[in-house]
Amino acid sequence: MEEAVDGDYQKYSVEPGSHTRKHFFGKYPELLKLVNHLTDDQIRKLLRGGHDTRKVFAAYKAAVEHQGQPTVILAKTVKGYGLGEAGEGRNISHQQKKLNEKELREFRARFNIPISDEEIVDTPFYRPPLDSPETKYLLERREALGGFLPKREVKAEPLKVPPLSSFAEFLKGSGRSEASTTMAFVRLLSHLLRDKNIGERIVPIIPDEARTFGLDALFREIGIYAHNGQLYEPVDSESLLYYHEAKDGQILEEGITEAGSMSSFIAAGTAYASHAVNMIPFFIYYSMFGFQRIGDLMWLAGDIQAKGFLLGATAGRTTLNGEGLQHEDGHSLLLASTIPTLLTYDPAFAFEIAVIIQDGIRRMYQEGEDIFYYLTLYNENYAMPPMPHGVEEGILKGLYRFKAGPHPQPLSHRMGEGGRRSGEGLKAHIFASGPIMRSALKAQEILAERYDVSADVWSATNYKQLRTEALRCKRWNMLHPTEPPKKSYLETALEKEKGVFVAVSDFMKIVPEQIAPWVPGSLMTLGTDGFGRSDTRERLRRFFEVDAECAVVATLYALAEKGQVERKIVAKAIKDLGVDPEKAFPNCV
Repeated sequence: MEEAVDGDYQKYSVEPGSHTRKHFFGKYPELLKLVNHLTDDQIRKLLRGGHDTRKVFAAYKAAVEHQGQPTVILAKTVKGYGLGEAGEGRNISHQQKKLNEKELREFRARFNIPISDEEIVDTPFYRPPLDSPETKYLLERREALGGFLPKREVKAEPLKVPPLSSFAEFLKGSGRSEASTTMAFVRLLSHLLRDKNIGERIVPIIPDEARTFGLDALFREIGIYAHNGQLYEPVDSESLLYYHEAKDGQILEEGITEAGSMSSFIAAGTAYASHAVNMIPFFIYYSMFGFQRIGDLMWLAGDIQAKGFLLGATAGRTTLNGEGLQHEDGHSLLLASTIPTLLTYDPAFAFEIAVIIQDGIRRMYQEGEDIFYYLTLYNENYAMPPMPHGVEEGILKGLYRFKAGPHPQPLSHRMGEGGRRSGEGLKAHIFASGPIMRSALKAQEILAERYDVSADVWSATNYKQLRTEALRCKRWNMLHPTEPPKKSYLETALEKEKGVFVAVSDFMKIVPEQIAPWVPGSLMTLGTDGFGRSDTRERLRRFFEVDAECAVVATLYALAEKGQVERKIVAKAIKDLGVDPEKAFPNCV
């Protein structure tokens, strides 16, 4: 059997028994003697191990009874088993949707199903009588398993979640010192690991980028799990943050394997169901090496109701510009949006990360919600501001006004004198996420100082969440046409706002465009569609047109489209701000 390859076995499945007698058993005389007493038809119907109920039972019985080691069962099966000429062992079995009458008769005869010739034409379902051994057995097993529908009985005790006030150091800002959101997360993770109630439940998981993310600060204190302990002297043993392995280590450092790391995430994220123990996995990895590399496992995590946090570090198409296109992630938020139970956040500040993670732990491990989280983390350093008052709801729902623009001054001159309409001042709103928030804030200053435009800067933390809630309200209104319509958080937040709306992101334009149908008027979007390489972040952001100057041009153009400024103002801004109108289009095709 080990001499036969898969292609041989498929051939044996579709050819008559005489073929198998000659080419399989006939290869050795002593083997041929074993089937001399069988007809060709009996040889054709010989069961492979995976279809022999006695062998399957024996294998599982041996596996269940064996102690001290795991058991692997290799079961050889035939695709389309039982379909006969309709597709058994043939490459069409996935396309086979229906059996004709002749094929149905053969199927019935092969498996001894008591259906008459008159009934077979209607392709009836066969249910053995209630007093038959088969039905009695099935009902007994269903009862033992808890009923006819699968359900998960969670016996893990809810965790005592630290309140948001315990994260005070992340809410007050960094003052003059600068930090990346990645480093803010690492400090927050260290804070959680020290929490007396949930610290031992935290499972930090990394492939091989620990030092890239600054997680080596945890090596000495927390340790890397190794079931045999430290078996060697690490090359950095003389340093303070040496590579410290220990039997009681808490960090899972998996090596260069995102698939292995994600498997650990799933194991820890489902421990609440598998072992009645709530564990909180934090899987931090190179953002680009997540959804596009192991997206099937991330979908599986949602399907299996895993809980925890995925952290896409070094996120953004322009924020990590020094390691080639394979690291420039501008689409993970889009890929993440395909998983129904995954909440996808793109935070700009440390206080946003603290609010999101604290509430996520509460929802998953105190309220028991079947969700999990994806957060982008960036490697650009800048001062972290203190949290404005009352923005917690907006952070979690996906959008809040971070910094209002100056009060717009009324314009008394006529159209053509300065290029603006008379009447109210010019108003705009810029949505931004991640480090590109800095582009928006700089654009806010330029618009106010040079073009008399008052622009409010909004932090857009979760476009997917905004879209999902808006769709939910739209669906409810469609199915309840006679009742007062509901409004989503997004619609309520923007309904009284005047002016134009511009979104700028370090991700593809389609990420903010998810909310375009619900933005008053229209939404002008800037994003990082396409391929692009530059020597500095500044040049790369200009190439993708997501820097402050391009945000100013986009805002003025949106105002011109509304007839609120003359188009010559936009043309002058393009020249004054040094934007090349003939530069390459970033989206290659």
